[in-house]
Amino acid sequence: MNITNKRNLDALRSKAAALPRLPGVYIMHGAKNEVIYVGKSRSLRDRVSQYFHGSHDTKTEQMASHVYDFEFIVCTSEMEALSLENRLIKHHTPKYNIKLKDAKSYPYIKVDHKCDYPRITMTRNRLSDGSAYFGPYSSTSTVFSVITALERTLGIPSCKRRFPADIGKERPCINYQIGRCVGLCTGNVSKEEYKKIIGTGIDILKGGITDAVNSLTEDMYKYSEELEFEKAAKCRDTIEALKKLGEKQTAVTSPDVECDVFGFCPANKTAAGHDSLSVFYIRSGYISDREHFLIDDAALFNLPCDCDESDLTTMVTRIYGDREYIPKEILLSFEISENDRQLMVNYLTEKAGRKVNVKTPKRGASKSLCELAVNDARRHAESKVSKRKATEKMLFRLADILCLEVFPERIEAFDISNIGSEHITAGMVVAINGKFAKNEYRTYSIKSLDMPDDYSSMKEAVLRRLRHSAVADENGKATPFPDLLLLDGGIGHVNVISESLANNGYAIPVFGMVKDDHHKTRTLVSKDGEVDISRMTDVFNFIYSLQEEVHRYTVKRMSGAKRKSVKHSSLEKINGIGPAKAKNLMAHFKTLSALKNATIEEISSISGITQANAEEIYKHFRNERK
Repeated sequence: MNITNKRNLDALRSKAAALPRLPGVYIMHGAKNEVIYVGKSRSLRDRVSQYFHGSHDTKTEQMASHVYDFEFIVCTSEMEALSLENRLIKHHTPKYNIKLKDAKSYPYIKVDHKCDYPRITMTRNRLSDGSAYFGPYSSTSTVFSVITALERTLGIPSCKRRFPADIGKERPCINYQIGRCVGLCTGNVSKEEYKKIIGTGIDILKGGITDAVNSLTEDMYKYSEELEFEKAAKCRDTIEALKKLGEKQTAVTSPDVECDVFGFCPANKTAAGHDSLSVFYIRSGYISDREHFLIDDAALFNLPCDCDESDLTTMVTRIYGDREYIPKEILLSFEISENDRQLMVNYLTEKAGRKVNVKTPKRGASKSLCELAVNDARRHAESKVSKRKATEKMLFRLADILCLEVFPERIEAFDISNIGSEHITAGMVVAINGKFAKNEYRTYSIKSLDMPDDYSSMKEAVLRRLRHSAVADENGKATPFPDLLLLDGGIGHVNVISESLANNGYAIPVFGMVKDDHHKTRTLVSKDGEVDISRMTDVFNFIYSLQEEVHRYTVKRMSGAKRKSVKHSSLEKINGIGPAKAKNLMAHFKTLSALKNATIEEISSISGITQANAEEIYKHFRNERK
């Protein structure tokens, strides 16, 4: 046991020996009283004592050497301990527990049943509002691909028209003309027919394509017997479209199989050197979604990561902590104790409201699925680690050619965008370890200038950003200072910002990203001259992507401010409508088009809008059309 303070080790051993032999959760604290690990056990005394006696795997040894104290919570059962452990890990995100994606960032598919004409949409907020939610899914790209497939297959409108308000007001769009939309706007589709279409979409989201095809086949025969051949033909066409959709998916087993498959690849069986886990979500024999987890939290300390049985049991249950749907069968490629298996079964059964089986198959099709998931985990780990090493190599090369004193872990890039003297906007994008960190992006509205001035605007934005790092928030945390500042501009920008940083006591390297005559990245420039990056493909591509990203982000934010201003100012021309009322109107209707098509009753229902205001707005837009 590598704990330098023997007195502290003796105290920890004594405290652990006094623990009860009861199920519960233990919480390990570091030197600064921070939570570094949360675990559960059938016997608190036996489990916690193990950490401070004998030898362990690398990860456990490293964690135990950083424990300065611990606390515990006794539970009435192991299942209660498992639930509490999950909640505490999510709350504290301890350094040595396996990292999972934050549940808040998972996307869901939402169907709002309260609407007469519900749409299928993406959301990150799962609320208790009576809507149907499906997921969570591994990424927004997966969600949008599912939504697009459903819209095209079932003919669900994908436009921004509001129903029933926009029915019959405008001619159908091109999607209706090419057969990708049922044409709800034509008025030829009843509310009941549309809800049946949405119901088919819900069936697909619930159980895959097979159930939806079976239901539509029954409807097709029923309509044929009733001599409603047009409706029968629509069912037939939808069935064919669903079958084609199924052909595009990856079929891995028979159509009646529905299960989740966990494939675990240990570090010693992959060139990546890290434990890896893949999860296949199989519906109607197809892989409807998949997730990958590279279990590399110990990589922060340049150590191999060893994942034990307890970690895997906790990880599987944590994955289902925020999932809406749990299938009847969970397949594991790895062995767990009978006690942990039964614990997992009880936990998932209680959450699902029906029996859930958890097993490690030994042969047959189920065993093949597990092997498929293990191979997928291996490939994903090796690919991810290979990309990470390539990125690190690129950043070391960048640090070398720019003569940086530190590794550029955090890089911030700035750009300025404006239209005339209005909406002067500075955008900042951030790359951490070579990857864009979009939650760190910031926008600065420059309102101190009467005339556009790129140098002054960028100076103000950069200083505002750095002053933010100098002040800690209520939790005592502050945004880290950047290791490198990149400006979308030339030597003029660099000189102004460098001088400003020096005058304010900031020692941060500054370089300009210079573009050529075709508006493409040409070189980097500093006070000491230009640095040619054209022959270094990896560095050049990274700088080019940074310059394009900061330009895209800044223009987008500036354009958004302009559109918002234009919408409000156009409404303020209407008699009786000021900035506050214009803001309320746009907050409710979202677009001017929706407001233009609204009735007097709909407009007057908005907070702060009187009947007289509504009549003025209605009359204004009707006169505008004439």
